[in-house]
Order: sequence, then structure tokens, then C-alpha cells
Amino acid sequence: MDITKLVVLGLYVAILFGIGIVASRRVKSMSDFYVGGKKIGYWAVAFSARATGESGWLLIGLTGMGALFGLSTYWVVVGEVLGVAISWWFMAKKFKRKSDEYNAITVPDYLESHFKSNTKTLRILASTILSIFVVIYVSSQIDVTGKAFETMMDMNYYWGAIIGFLIVLSYIFIGGFVAAVWSDLFQGLMMFIGLVMLPIVVFFSMDGGTGIIEGLQSIDPALTQVWGTSTDVWMNIATMLGFAMIGLGFLGSPQVYVRFMSIKSEKQIDKGKWVAVLFTLLTDAAAVTIGILARIIFTESGQDPEAILGTGAESVLNIMTENFLPYIVVAIYVAIVLSAIMSTIDSLLVIASSAITRDFYQKIFRPDLKDEALAPLSRKVTLVMAFVALIIAMVIAVVAPNHTVFWLIIFGWSGIAASFCPVIILTLFWKGLSETGAIAAMIAGFLCVPIFKFVVQGMEGIGPYFVQLDVLAPSFLISMIMAWVFSKVYPDQNTKDDSNDTTAQQAIASEKTES
Repeated sequence: MDITKLVVLGLYVAILFGIGIVASRRVKSMSDFYVGGKKIGYWAVAFSARATGESGWLLIGLTGMGALFGLSTYWVVVGEVLGVAISWWFMAKKFKRKSDEYNAITVPDYLESHFKSNTKTLRILASTILSIFVVIYVSSQIDVTGKAFETMMDMNYYWGAIIGFLIVLSYIFIGGFVAAVWSDLFQGLMMFIGLVMLPIVVFFSMDGGTGIIEGLQSIDPALTQVWGTSTDVWMNIATMLGFAMIGLGFLGSPQVYVRFMSIKSEKQIDKGKWVAVLFTLLTDAAAVTIGILARIIFTESGQDPEAILGTGAESVLNIMTENFLPYIVVAIYVAIVLSAIMSTIDSLLVIASSAITRDFYQKIFRPDLKDEALAPLSRKVTLVMAFVALIIAMVIAVVAPNHTVFWLIIFGWSGIAASFCPVIILTLFWKGLSETGAIAAMIAGFLCVPIFKFVVQGMEGIGPYFVQLDVLAPSFLISMIMAWVFSKVYPDQNTKDDSNDTTAQQAIASEKTES
């Protein structure tokens, strides 16, 4: 293991611990631990939301996809930019306004208050789904941590996963949500600079070789097809939708939307939306471009294709940095990769802790318990759930040592998104959504993700199409349909009353105008 990389990693860890210690001084209540007391500025929220939403998937997963699939991978960029833009432009303010009105500090808080629920069914369901898929998602990020240490630090996979896990757990355990957001701002800046800089440096180091299109054309003409690499039109449509629909996860996933709860005011959202969209566009496009350039350069150099394409092309970023950047900068990129991973782990652990501590324990079993008494318990729950995720990651590594990071990360992301995003969207834009409809939608989204992954994708005939389409888009659609059907069949009395109240108010206003 190289001493330079260790020194850089040590400095990076020291900064994170410093952030955690400073942040801990601001944690005086449950609201501080989970949403930063709703006093976070737009720069921090924008970078934190983006860093949390992207994770190790951006640097290791998306760069690999660029190398594997060529120009069609840019559909991921289109989908994610649209998802982020719609979220910040049309949903963030409404969600912030409602969550403040409900005095909510978790998404289950928001949902229970929105439906004026007299039962705990919705809260229990939301908390359970969050706990399950967040642990899966965190385990995928721990897995990426191990692979990053293995490829970039020449460290044993298991030791790398454990060390990275302990680093992020330490500063979250100390500083809670504030530490997560502040560290995400620092780590998001590192991700942004590192990703945007690398393809520029590589492009101008290509010694006047063939252009991108010509280079891909010489390898495989299918790689230049934006509409897909298959001769089957329906397969290409499924692939494009599968890539683009990844952006659906930005339309209500709790780990992203809790950031909107934490922002100081709605005016801050107007400023933050430009930061978030620009961050997404530049970093996602850069990640895909890095993968494409890697495929061209290493094919032209006559090296073994497995160096780039092996194990899901997960070593692309490491190969590119080592071949085109000064050694000290390569060491910095180790910290950048870890930044992408840890910025997601920290946020997810806070979300998981809130689901167990506040939404289960306090709201259901101990409603008499004050928020101040929950802070120590929150830290213990964070610790337990983190270790559960670590165990899952280790088991997967032992059982399937040649697995790729793609499916595990997307599976966790899709599970959370399909369960929550349709419901969050409908609470903001459709007054007819009932509590029963919301429950049906969440159950449908929760069940459809594993069904499409492990059952439908294995079916003869339609299976390969759903492999390309992946699980999020169909699960999201079914969740939406179930919300509509069950809301129509089982409407809320509150909805009827609100409708009658609105009609009465309009009639009174009309009489006043006439008089």
C-alpha cells in the first residue's frame, strides 16, 4: 500500500472528523439530529441532496456503463437531469411548505400528518420499508467502498469495506444530520471538481488521435447509436427507458426529500435549484464521458479488453486516473471516490435511524417520551443498523465474489423510490389520494421491485426486455395505478370534507363578490 495515498486518505478522514465534532455542538434536539433544526443553507442542501442521490454509483457505476454501452448511456444523464429539475422546480417548495405546516422531521411524519391518520398503519409501513431498503442500499455502498479500496489502494476488499464503514459511522455517530450535510458539501465539491476535470485532462492528452465518434465506430458501430446498441427496436426502447427512468428516484425518495425539510426557507430553494441541476448535468455527463474515453483509449492501445470491461467495468475510473494524472492527484481521487460513497451512507444511516427511533419507538410505543431523550437512542440505533448493513455486504461478497455494483445499488435505490415517490408526488398534486390508496401504492412499489428483479426478468420471452428496462419504471407505474384505484374505491372522509369545505368557501366568496 502506498504511503502517499495513505497520507491523503488520512487528511481526508481528519477533515470529516473535524466536521463531525463541529456539527455535534449544534445537535441539541431530535430536530437537530434528523433535519439540522431546519436551518441549513441552500449550498449545503443542494450539494448534499446531489451527493446523497448519486453515491458510488456515479464514479464507479456510471463510468463503467459509459465504457460498456457507449453513447446510449447519456440517457441516464437526460433522465437524472429531468428528475432533479422537476423535483427542485415543481415539488420542493410544496413539500417544504407542507412539511413545515405539519412540523414534520421525517417522511413518515409528513405522510401521517397529511392524511390526518388516526391509525399507525401508514407510519409502520413507511418505517418498515425504509428500514429494509435503506439497509440494503447502505450495504451496497459498503460493498462499493471495499471495491474502491481494493482497486485504488491495493487493500484487501474486506478490510477496505470495514475501514470505510468505520470512518463514516464515526462522524455520523458524533454529529447526526448536520455532520452528514456539511460533510456532503465538502465531499460533493470534491466529486464535482474531480469528475469534471478528468475527461478534460484525458481528452487533451489523446495526442490528436481519433475523435470520440470515430473511436467508438472503429470498436463497434453499435456504441455510437444513441437509440441503443441492439437490432431489436423494442429492446432499444426498453434500454433507453431503463436508463432514463433512473431519474424517477429523485421525485420523492426520503433520503433526498429530507433535505428539503432541512432548508432554511422556500426562497433558498429558488437558489439551490440551479446549483443542483448544474451539478447533476456536469457530473453525470462527465462520468459517462470518462467511461467512453476509457473504452476508446484502451482499445486503441491494444490492451486486454478485460482491463476495462471486466467485472462490469468497475475499474474504469482507477485505470484512467493512474494513466493520465500525476501520482499525488491519483491519491486525491481515492478520497473523491470515497466521498461519493460516504456521502450516501451517512444520509441513509440518519434516515434509517429516524425510522426506527422516532417513527417506531417514540410515535408508536413511547409517545410520552420527549425528543431530548431520544438522541442517545438514535446513535445506538444508527450503530446497530450500520452493522446489519455491513454483515449483508460481507455475506454478498462471500456468496457472489464476482458480482457487480450495478444491480445492488439500483435495487436499493429502486426499492425506496418505487415505494415512496408515487405517494409523495400524489400528496403534492392530487387531493383525491386517500390513506388507503397511499398504503396500497407503497405495498405495490415495495413488492414489485423484487418481483420484477427475481421473477419477471427470468421469464422466457419478456424477461430480457425487463432486464434492460430494469425494475424502477414498471414498479413505479404499478404503484401509481394502485394509488389511483384504491383511492377511488376507498376515498378518505377527510378528502370529502375538504372538497365540501372548498365548495362552501367558493360559494361564500361568490356571494360576497356579488354583494
